[in-house]
Amino acid sequence: MSNEKTTHFGYKTVPTQEKQKFVGEVFHSVAGKYDLMNDLMSMGVHRLWKRYTIEMSGARPGQTILDLAGGTGDLTMKFSRIVGDSGRVVLSDINSSMLQVGRDKLLDHSYAGNIEYVQANAESLPFADNSFDCITIAFGLRNVTDKQTALESMTRVLKPGGRLLVLEFSKPTNPTFERIYDRYSFSVLPFMGRLVTNDAESYRYLAESIRMHPDQKTLKHMMRKAGLDRVDYHNLTGGVVALHRGFKY
Repeated sequence: MSNEKTTHFGYKTVPTQEKQKFVGEVFHSVAGKYDLMNDLMSMGVHRLWKRYTIEMSGARPGQTILDLAGGTGDLTMKFSRIVGDSGRVVLSDINSSMLQVGRDKLLDHSYAGNIEYVQANAESLPFADNSFDCITIAFGLRNVTDKQTALESMTRVLKPGGRLLVLEFSKPTNPTFERIYDRYSFSVLPFMGRLVTNDAESYRYLAESIRMHPDQKTLKHMMRKAGLDRVDYHNLTGGVVALHRGFKY
């Protein structure tokens, strides 16, 4: 009988040490069309979710912000404008393809001076304790192998008084809407993925990974366990997405 530790990759059970590789393959595959697919899948609503995250971040000129699992840089772009020349934004992603797409996009839009790029694993962030005024992780936490360890790592590098914002797919609050959403997720998304990126499997994984992610109350408890205070969450689009926020004491 094997004692090998396992975890979930979508609905599949895989060796814990293999999950990072499988997730990496998904994002290497979709990186080039990631922004286009986000617009198509959410009908553009992801922009409103991210705008709300920026509003809840309390970001101010001169601050240091970590955009974790920042992918193609949507939040980094907005934070860069807010913190200004006296501030700093670190765009970090574990996936080199996503980080490259984000870097290219930001440079194409003439963002450079106050942005750094760091390839890093959320479970073991390569930053000093108490480094950041604010950390955001948007649509990235569900892909992390050990979410609790990642939340503790984020809390460690937050400054006292700093805040962590987790924007992630969650559990719809209306059962009827949830059924419609399920049908959309498991039929339309893979079809769209095959059409646009020639990759249905990655978008089937997306739908499955959302269902395996902790619900709103469970994630709130996990953030408290990681050492965050005044943890709350806000359901967006009927709970399809939730924004969790916590402060470091």
